[in-house]
Amino acid sequence: MPLRPQPGGAGTKSAAAALPSASSPALAGAPSPPAARARAPAARAPAGPKALLRWDEVPDDFVECFILSGYRRLPCTAQECVASVLRPTNETLNFWTHFIPLLLFLSRFGRLFFLSGRHDLPFHHPWLLPLWCYASGVLLTLAMSCTAHVFSCLSLRLRAAFFYLDYASISYYGFGSTVAYYYYLLPGLRLLDAGVLTPYVQQRLGWHVDCARLLAAYRALVLPVAFVLAVACTVACCKSRGDWCAYPFALRTFVFVMPLSMACPIMLESWLFDLRRRNPTLFVHFYRRYLWLVVAAFFNVSKLPERIQPGLFDIVGHSHQLFHIFTFLSIYEQMHYVEEGLRQFLEAPPSSPTFLGTVGYMMLLVLCLVLVIRRFLSVSDLCKED
Repeated sequence: MPLRPQPGGAGTKSAAAALPSASSPALAGAPSPPAARARAPAARAPAGPKALLRWDEVPDDFVECFILSGYRRLPCTAQECVASVLRPTNETLNFWTHFIPLLLFLSRFGRLFFLSGRHDLPFHHPWLLPLWCYASGVLLTLAMSCTAHVFSCLSLRLRAAFFYLDYASISYYGFGSTVAYYYYLLPGLRLLDAGVLTPYVQQRLGWHVDCARLLAAYRALVLPVAFVLAVACTVACCKSRGDWCAYPFALRTFVFVMPLSMACPIMLESWLFDLRRRNPTLFVHFYRRYLWLVVAAFFNVSKLPERIQPGLFDIVGHSHQLFHIFTFLSIYEQMHYVEEGLRQFLEAPPSSPTFLGTVGYMMLLVLCLVLVIRRFLSVSDLCKED
């Protein structure tokens, strides 16, 4: 973690330690005031919310770069954690900036599955399985983010566990997006049509290559490669919480950009085959999505604006809140073109998705991610024992 600036109030611990305590020799022989001796024990007042702490009053693992105040006490009870979402802490808006989008996406997916009446398909129809994978990824990553930010002060071990689960849910969402792309978007690309790509390569590059085998190999490898990337990204992000990593936010941002490479065919399609004219919905929302992702990555890595004025944005306006807002916007744009891909798929389905090729992959991924998290929690426990 980069070095944090020393706040103006640093040194309060040592100053407090220098004050004489009740057991010091200076006070040990002092007579107690008569009023104090005569006072009867009073009933204990009801406990109010615990006071918030500064960065030098919490464990190092709990401190965020350039955030000087607004920390909750550790450990808190579950009830105190839930109550804190209505208090001005440095985690409050981290929760709300993903909880409100969670409610919006729940409503939108509910309409898609149960109220839209698309070709009178029941919600469990095989053609909707990729959409279920995508929806579960979106909802899980937002829900897990909310959970991690609310309950991160239960204990240091649970804090690590919740953020491991947060990283795993992002990988799960990335793979769910790839499943939706694979069935709803990629079949409509001219780039992946051998009858179009082979003449294009021959005319533009002069290569007499039959692209059919290459494209078949690509289709066979898309989901397995995305699966491996999802597991590898989770491992890398969990490792980034170790002391060896000086710039964990930059590493996590880079790692989670890697699965976005699975959308490269759409970008190439826009460059080579005039996607803007053929599918303006996909073109516009695809590039808007990546614009918001670039902005989100900028705030996540730069730690602006709190880097410029530490302490000023502790409660409202710090980079992680902005990161949440722009990631929400990116998913919102993505939903537009996934829905458009679903509409085109339902008009002329090239192939029917299978349970094993959709939900089966997602269940296997969940199993692998759980094993990864369990492994990291076990390693952290062993390190503490040593």
